[in-house]
Amino acid sequence: MGSFSIWHWLIVLAVVLLIFGTGKVSGLMGDFAKGIKAFKKGLADDDEPGAKPTIEANTANEQAREKDRATTG
Repeated sequence: MGSFSIWHWLIVLAVVLLIFGTGKVSGLMGDFAKGIKAFKKGLADDDEPGAKPTIEANTANEQAREKDRATTG
């Protein structure tokens, strides 16, 4: 019961691709990257004194949530 070999991870990856398809996985990774960028931007904004979220940022977040609901539903 040691660590998993490279073959184990390749089989897991193949099963995930078969179940979800490449389009869904690439879309998920793109959303994940956007989330990381937004998180980093949020951390950078916190460093600035007096910085407040803008209406445009809130609107963009709501649009992203609606897009996620439409693609997953």
